[in-house]
Amino acid sequence: MTVSVTFCGAAGGVTGSCYFLQTDQGNILVDCGMFQGSKTVRELNYEPFAFDVSSISAVVLTHAHIDHSGLLPKLVKAGFKGPVFATEPTCDLLTYMLPDSGYIQESEVERLNRRNARRGRPQVTPIYTRHDAENTLSQLSVVEYHVWQDVISGVKARFWDAGHLLGSASIEIEVAATEPDDKPTRLLFSGDIGTGEAVFNNAPEAPTDLDYLFVETTYGDRNRDDMTDDERRALLGKEVRESLKAGGNLVIPSFAVARTQELLVDLAHLFNRGELPEATVFVDSPLAQRATDVFAKHLTGSDARALAHPKFHMVPDVEASKQLALVKSGAIIISASGMCDAGRIRYHLKNNLWRSEATVLLVGFQAAGSLGRVLQRGAKRVRIHGEEIEVLARIRTLDVYSGHADQDMLLRWTRDRLPVGRRIFLTHGEEGARTAFQQVLLAEGIDSKKIALPMLDETVILKSGTVETAKVRPRLSGEELSRDDWHNLYAGTITALSEKLRSVENDAQRRDLLEKVLRDIASV
Repeated sequence: MTVSVTFCGAAGGVTGSCYFLQTDQGNILVDCGMFQGSKTVRELNYEPFAFDVSSISAVVLTHAHIDHSGLLPKLVKAGFKGPVFATEPTCDLLTYMLPDSGYIQESEVERLNRRNARRGRPQVTPIYTRHDAENTLSQLSVVEYHVWQDVISGVKARFWDAGHLLGSASIEIEVAATEPDDKPTRLLFSGDIGTGEAVFNNAPEAPTDLDYLFVETTYGDRNRDDMTDDERRALLGKEVRESLKAGGNLVIPSFAVARTQELLVDLAHLFNRGELPEATVFVDSPLAQRATDVFAKHLTGSDARALAHPKFHMVPDVEASKQLALVKSGAIIISASGMCDAGRIRYHLKNNLWRSEATVLLVGFQAAGSLGRVLQRGAKRVRIHGEEIEVLARIRTLDVYSGHADQDMLLRWTRDRLPVGRRIFLTHGEEGARTAFQQVLLAEGIDSKKIALPMLDETVILKSGTVETAKVRPRLSGEELSRDDWHNLYAGTITALSEKLRSVENDAQRRDLLEKVLRDIASV
């Protein structure tokens, strides 16, 4: 019996999660996620899949986040007709998330094509459309936690609560033996492992007695302080009070699904206790509004009621969103995307970053190359939609809402899976994070030969208890996946040049500076 796994995403980086699993019985995918971060990384979404789509019989999906599900419509558009197995909450969320993603592809490309027309550049097409995404929904197939599901003949899967997001799962896969004396091969794909402390989620769980373990390492290099609900809310309340006291708006880039709902529940508690000044909360994300309805459907008690607090105002359409530009103070604006790379949040940043009285509060992981990471690193100027914006607003980070387990939590979860018979693969982490987690596992006494750090597009062949690696040329290296790209450097260079030109004393010196830059460019 031979099983092979190709790491088609989230290997050396944190987005584009996708495993291509080949067996003697047939082929399946675990996740089919979109790449996010720098432009170089996002361009992978436009390339052909790293596998033959016609060979895929089924997909099993860990959860609904776009970096795990966002290329499903592209897969269907390319001819995939099989089932996509996921939990009921995941299917409910995808009903809104995938069409929203298609709409974002269309609207972003439409804006880009207007600019390209003026520049004399060729037109581009979206990765997929809203219509493509809607066509995908009919292929969703609901599964229950803890119940074996036949995926294809000879391959079955069982879903375990990963504690990361409503409906999220770690997926156990068993590949039947093809020879009488062989044993089944058992693999576990962690998906994204939760903290056990988030507003809506249970502690992560998973089975033992595994041959191969694939574990995420997003926060493999850091720990966070243990925190109660009251302590987390106290930190949020402090940030909100200080932001509003400064006299401007508080802009919160937030993932539309889960993070926004967690913030709303905590803000509702703070308002109800009188711990916040008068303010209006605007949720400016159509997807966040629909996702909030899904959360309310699956939740009970005070959390469900909190999502409908009278202080919360859902922004219904684009025109209403534009009107928020007229609001100069006293507003809490929660908008997607959480890494500031697309959607309405970029307009709110354009309207508020240059205001010294405004605050931008980052509440989630910011991938390398994303605008959120650029702001987090202290950029003084940024470019949004081709415009240079001076950053005068306070940039704050509140890292208590992460849905990802930190290093200690990852270690406990991994330790509870031991012993792993054959190999542990560290995935879904930037190079520094997963290397740090590798060292932690080594300190636990795990044999170094049992720990692997696969790269993008690498294939491992699991046969008769051995692991062989098929060497290929990756589309991007781990360094390219984990750092800013030339687009970031270009934007930084343009803003640095503009700033330098403003700092010199007269036009003659500015001309001399520009002529020197042009000479340097010509000499390259």
